[in-house]
Amino acid sequence: MEMHDDIAWEQDGTPAELKQLKLHVSSLRNLTDASDDMWRTLRVWMDAGRPGDPYGPLLTLITNSSAGASSAASLLRASGRDVAAALALLESAARDSSSKETKAAREQFLKLTSAERSTFVGRIYVADESADLDGVGEEVADRLRPGAPTEQFNTYLDLVWAWWGRTSIAMLSGKRGAVSVAEMLSTLERIRDQFTRDNLPSLVEANEVDLDVTLVQHDGRTYVHQLKILEVMPRQLQRAILDYQRAYLQETRWLDVHLVDYDELDRFSERLVEEWERAFDHMCSELPPDASDEDKRAAGRQLLHALGDSALSIRARFQDPFHARGRRHALADASTIGWHPDFQEHLSQLLQNT
Repeated sequence: MEMHDDIAWEQDGTPAELKQLKLHVSSLRNLTDASDDMWRTLRVWMDAGRPGDPYGPLLTLITNSSAGASSAASLLRASGRDVAAALALLESAARDSSSKETKAAREQFLKLTSAERSTFVGRIYVADESADLDGVGEEVADRLRPGAPTEQFNTYLDLVWAWWGRTSIAMLSGKRGAVSVAEMLSTLERIRDQFTRDNLPSLVEANEVDLDVTLVQHDGRTYVHQLKILEVMPRQLQRAILDYQRAYLQETRWLDVHLVDYDELDRFSERLVEEWERAFDHMCSELPPDASDEDKRAAGRQLLHALGDSALSIRARFQDPFHARGRRHALADASTIGWHPDFQEHLSQLLQNT
């Protein structure tokens, strides 16, 4: 089985180098003058690489196969190059081979003028015996290690691979265009900056939570009961449960990789409680003495919404609001805070009825 892809390095919107990647994952084959790999690659480049243009892009074939001894490919390596000899071998193979699979490419090559063929082959470089998949992870890690967070390098690397996985899927499905070098460098910098003293990386995506299962598991929880007292909309309830579970998983992973400790989480909880006390007291002071329960529920929903939009965060530059929202629901689950003005009475009744 062979997997292959094309990469273009662009400068000012114009390809400066075209790379053809060929990975054989079942068996390795030598790269000979008549091989399918060689001629399929040449055909791709003749179609897209302006073969007769001396100022056209460099053309690099990267493969985990080995260039055959004394083959054109072996003469087009970065070291020990002999373009004239390689050209002669390819011209001979193009005329003499009887392969039906490479016929169209060989004919296209021979239709180029002698000067065009010379220019074309002179722009070709072969990087054979390149690292296969088993070595890619280690090679990427070595390239990214300089400048990366030393103590949290593995977590940083996981986030880089996760971004690349999402981006690759989006490109393959046609949802986005190619990745520029500037975009990649910007992304690496953004991920690295999450590991500073005033920031944290987000390690849990919303789609990691099985919401259907979590809804059933949390139905009897105190924080869910507090939301039901307010008669929130079903989608609001689902979002709250998602925030709770995601925040719980987030804190667990932070603790596992020593990005935070329990003292920092406790201090953040204290800040959330202080913020809630001010907002809760203000809500209660604005209600008239004869406020109906519907008025109180509406006030509680407004309090829930207002604190959900709060910018208070565990660290100054951590901008994912789900964590603070989920942490508030954890405090509500412990009956430390609540939303309804009479939430304590409602919870007391709940305990009496269970």
